[in-house]
Amino acid sequence: MAAQPLVRRSYVDPLGTYATNVMGTAHVLECIRKTPSVLAAVVVTTDKCYQNRNWVWPYRESDPLGGFDPYASSKACAEILTAAFRDSFFPVSRLQQHHVAVATARAGNVIGGGDWSQDRLVPDLIQGFRARRPVLIRNPDSIRPWQHVLEPLHGYLLLAEQLLAGREQFACAFNFGPGEDDAWRVRQIANKLASLWGDQATWTNDSVAGVHEDHCLRLDSSKARSELHWQPKLDVETALEWTVAWFKAWLKGSDMRQESLMQISAYRALLGEAAPAASLR
Repeated sequence: MAAQPLVRRSYVDPLGTYATNVMGTAHVLECIRKTPSVLAAVVVTTDKCYQNRNWVWPYRESDPLGGFDPYASSKACAEILTAAFRDSFFPVSRLQQHHVAVATARAGNVIGGGDWSQDRLVPDLIQGFRARRPVLIRNPDSIRPWQHVLEPLHGYLLLAEQLLAGREQFACAFNFGPGEDDAWRVRQIANKLASLWGDQATWTNDSVAGVHEDHCLRLDSSKARSELHWQPKLDVETALEWTVAWFKAWLKGSDMRQESLMQISAYRALLGEAAPAASLR
C-alpha cells in the first residue's frame, strides 16, 4: 500500500525508491516487532525481484533475487530485509513462542479498474483511447505475466489466514502469477484492449530508445497452488474485459464503489464463496 511501484520512476528518483521500498519496509517490520498485537504480516514485493535472465522458464521462489533497475533491486532488497527480520526476530522454529508469522508475496503484472499510474501499459492505453489519439507503446514484444488485481489479492488473504492460524510452513515466500497461457506480449495486450474499447482506438510503437526494461518474465506459482490451493479464476482476456468495463462505467459517471463491489462479488462467485473472507477447507 505504500510502495514506489514504477520502474521508470525509479530511474528518475532512485533514492526515493530505495527510501520507500527498502527503509519503508524496515520501518513497518520494526513497528511489528514492537507491537505485540500484530500476529501476521504479508509483505508484498513484485515478480521483478528475481535476477532476470530473460529466459522462457518461469521463476520459482527458490531462484536468486536481483534487479537491473532501482525498482527491481529495491524490491529484492525488501525480500532480503524481510527474511532477515524473520530469521532474527520472528524465527519460524519459535513461532509458538513469539506468535508472529511473516511471509512475502510476489505477484505478476496486475491490471484492473481504478489504476491511474503513469508509465503503466493499461492506464496509458485507457488515457490515450479516451483522448482518441494513438498511444505510444514501449517494447511491444516484451512478455509479462498479466493478471487481474483480484487474483493476487485473493492469494494474499489465503496466505494471511494461514499465518494467523499459526501454520509455520507458510512463513516464507509465495508467487501469485497467472497460468502459462496468460504470459502475453505487450502488443497482444494493447491490441486486445483497443478491440474491447472500440471507437477506433489504436496504438503505435515508441521508437525512441528508453531505459532498460526486461524482455521476458514469467512466474511459477505451483507452490501457491499446491500448498494454499490458490488457483487463478480469470484468464487474461476476461481480466481485460473487466478492466475495460470498469473504466467505461467510470466515464459514464456510474457509482464506482458499487461497480467495484459488483466485480468483487462476481469474482467471489467464481471462487464459490458466500462470505467475504477467503477460507481454506
